[in-house]
Amino acid sequence: MPSLATAQSAFDGTWKIDLKKVEMPKKPDVLLLQNGMYHCKTCVPPVSVKADGTDQPVSGHPYYDTMAVTVVNDHTIHEIDKKDGKVISDSTMTVAADGKKANFEFTDSSNNNTDPVTGNGTMMRVAKGPAGAHAISGSWRTQSYGSVSDNALTRSYKVDGDMFSMNAPTGESYTAKMDGSEAPYKGDPGATSVSVKKLSSHVMQETDKRDGEIISVAKMTVAPDGKSMTIAVDDKLHGTHMSFVAMKQ
Repeated sequence: MPSLATAQSAFDGTWKIDLKKVEMPKKPDVLLLQNGMYHCKTCVPPVSVKADGTDQPVSGHPYYDTMAVTVVNDHTIHEIDKKDGKVISDSTMTVAADGKKANFEFTDSSNNNTDPVTGNGTMMRVAKGPAGAHAISGSWRTQSYGSVSDNALTRSYKVDGDMFSMNAPTGESYTAKMDGSEAPYKGDPGATSVSVKKLSSHVMQETDKRDGEIISVAKMTVAPDGKSMTIAVDDKLHGTHMSFVAMKQ
């Protein structure tokens, strides 16, 4: 019998993020809704639109080009983002009566014409907004996700010779050499290229770029038993860090 040329990589297979093992970014989101205007101060680039429920033009964002913000009541807003007239995301944020927490729910179709990503979660207030502003105003840190659809939590990886591949149910994919050279990133309007560097048999580093600028660096470390993978992500665009654990399926 011929001997096996190469053993299976520790990365090979399908992995699913465990929502109970997510370390959210410490840097808060800063929002302001006052005098009929909605401002997302920590969006990159920042967003300022009329909060009158109509589509307002937004520039500089790869996922959407209009935003419609509706004030539902003094504790709730509803946002619809579109790209080329197509609804990309639909979200609602509701602040608790005591103003200390907020719940959000969303539907997102920003990547491809696959099933949308859906989910919900909780945010914790870090700082209050100015006097007289809407309840959503202030600084908020995402505390946890209550649920997120499986298509956003699952990724499949494969090592074949000196090539590393990723495929996601939402349509993103790439195949890149593990020597740090760039390759096309497909299916994500916010990322144009990717490079992958193999640091060891159980550690891989992925660098995503948009039009030549580094937007994120992820270090993926498979546990010695091969059952879990810790992914630490430095979001260069927003200046944040987060990590999560994916389980081998």
